[in-house]
Amino acid sequence: MNGLGKKSLMPMAIALLIGLSACASHDTPSLSESASEMTGDDIAWQAQSSEAATATSLTNLVSVQGLQGYLNEALENNASLQQTLITLRKAQVAIKSADSADNLNLDASFSGSKIEGSNESYTAGLTVSWELDLWQKISDSVDTASFDAASARSAYQSSRDALAASVIRSFLDIITQQQLLAIEKERLRVYENSESIILKRYRTGLGTLDDLDNAKTSSATTRASIALYENSISVAKRTLAVLLGRQEQSLSDFPLVSEFPEVLEPLISLPEQDLARRPDLQAAYFGIKASEANVKVAYKALLPSINLSAGLTDTGTSPSQSLFTNPLWNILGQVTAPLFQGGALRAQIDDAELTALNSWWEYRETLLTAVQEVQDALDNEKALSQRQYYTNIAYQNALSSADTFSGQYRQGLVDILDLLSVYDTTFNLQAQRVELQYSQLSNRIDLGLALGLGVSL
Repeated sequence: MNGLGKKSLMPMAIALLIGLSACASHDTPSLSESASEMTGDDIAWQAQSSEAATATSLTNLVSVQGLQGYLNEALENNASLQQTLITLRKAQVAIKSADSADNLNLDASFSGSKIEGSNESYTAGLTVSWELDLWQKISDSVDTASFDAASARSAYQSSRDALAASVIRSFLDIITQQQLLAIEKERLRVYENSESIILKRYRTGLGTLDDLDNAKTSSATTRASIALYENSISVAKRTLAVLLGRQEQSLSDFPLVSEFPEVLEPLISLPEQDLARRPDLQAAYFGIKASEANVKVAYKALLPSINLSAGLTDTGTSPSQSLFTNPLWNILGQVTAPLFQGGALRAQIDDAELTALNSWWEYRETLLTAVQEVQDALDNEKALSQRQYYTNIAYQNALSSADTFSGQYRQGLVDILDLLSVYDTTFNLQAQRVELQYSQLSNRIDLGLALGLGVSL
């Protein structure tokens, strides 16, 4: 009877394992395959200007003295980027940790004891254990860690690209503030010259001291603007210094650049320049892959675990005798399967599947944001080009008006308020031209970043 019972247990055990395997299988459609088909390559972008150029990195868009050195310094020393790098390294360590579960485990032990009235006793032991990865549970855990690491690597690349773009914008911002300061200084020179003309006219009886007061008011206002721009330059340099990871933030080595460098407009719809190159989109995609692998791990937690172990022990009355002079071997094979855990394992499966679904929607959100960023940058390029065109026309007209009003003032045909108003308009338009040019160059950096252009690892 006992022999018959033992023989009938084996088919029952096999049937149980098959049943558990069936319970653990699932036919969830691949979210990552769906995501891989959505990269924005089928979007009909608006037409670009004929000046758009091919580029494969942000540094291809702009070239100016001193910029590359700052980029290298920032990529090496920026505190935020280094934290992202540590996160990547921790994700890579997690792969080794997950993979180690499939390795042999070797444990050694040694103990000694003495009971009153008896001899000393020493025991030494050596245990070798290994989990048989029959259902690929450990392999799936390694896949999860690997995809997490791939996502972290893409996130690190995204941080590098964003940092490079910030350095370029800060570099251009300093140049902008320097040009605006130069415009205000030129405005002050003109107003001080106007004061001299007013005094000469007053001495000849052609004007009043009210004109001088008005001119001095404009000069004082301009001096206030000069102080503002000088502070803005200091703030912009400190901002760049922080990006570079410098404690000394005066940025005394900033190159003597007074004019804007050329910044190319990146061309869209090229293999080197599409949304699939965006590292944040790649990070989101690998996030889906990791969550899918984690779903497999959750399902396979329902399956039995098979562990093999071998132990070697010896006992003696002295340490030397206990070191395996007459050892005993113990070999054990163990199969464990979860039967009832109050729905905890099923809840883990549901949680893993919802996490995978959420990661798909995160990918979708990232893609939509990427499309919006490209469209916004293209619209901005068009709008900024038009604004620059009409502002240049207005500026040329203002220059002509300034020459005309200056001559008419000397002849007493217009008063000082009209002349100062024309001067203000002229210098304001000149400042607008600088600010528009900065906005356009910065927008081209944004467009390159939106298209996935960055810096190499």
